[in-house]
This record gives sequence, C-alpha cells and structure tokens, in this order.
Amino acid sequence: MASRISELVLECRDPELLARFWCEVLDFVELDRDGEDIEIGPREGFGGAQPTIVLSKQERPQPDRTRLHIDVNATDRDQEAELERLLKLGARPADVGQTGEESWHVLADPEGNVFCLLRRRLDPL
Repeated sequence: MASRISELVLECRDPELLARFWCEVLDFVELDRDGEDIEIGPREGFGGAQPTIVLSKQERPQPDRTRLHIDVNATDRDQEAELERLLKLGARPADVGQTGEESWHVLADPEGNVFCLLRRRLDPL
C-alpha cells in the first residue's frame, strides 16, 4: 500500500453549520481550526482508520469546480517518492491558485479531478 485517504475537504459557506451537522451524523468531534476552516473527525483524532473532514470556508463555492476533494498521504515512502509514483500512474500537477509555499502537492487524476498529496506520513493500518 502506498497511499490512503486521510482527509476529505469540502468547500462550504458555513463551516460551523456543517461541522455541527456532520459531527452529529458521524459522531465526530472538532479536531482543529485554521482561521475559518474546521477539521472534524473521529474521537481518536487524525490518522486513524477513518478520514477526517475539513470544512473549508468559501464565500462563493465555484460551480464549475468540484466542492469536494480528497487528500492522500503516503504510507510506505516519503512525499517526493509518492509524488513520482503518482505522476507515473497518470496524475498531473494542477493549479488551483496555490502560492508554491504549500507543504502539499495539488494534482489531478487522469480525468481532471483535483486531489492533494500531503506531506504528513500515515501508518498503513
């Protein structure tokens, strides 16, 4: 196993509302806040068997863009080795307005669906 889903990122107008909703639906708790963004997940925290959900504040989620994307983490290699593997599999770099200072890589799958390869390494479980 080389990667696994660690986070689902959902663009939304009201992270507070959706955090309350999804915490009740999934019996999740708030794990972190970064500005107006809220990360929720299982009580055990990030890195367990279930991915967390990041509710990302967007005043106007763009209708021409998918509002949900997947974040993956390498489990048996470092980020650069996993990036190389994903590119060989058909992923390609994607520009969604990042600055170049991010610790993650924004990629698109062969059909253009955006996902991120994070630096944090997870155990394979």
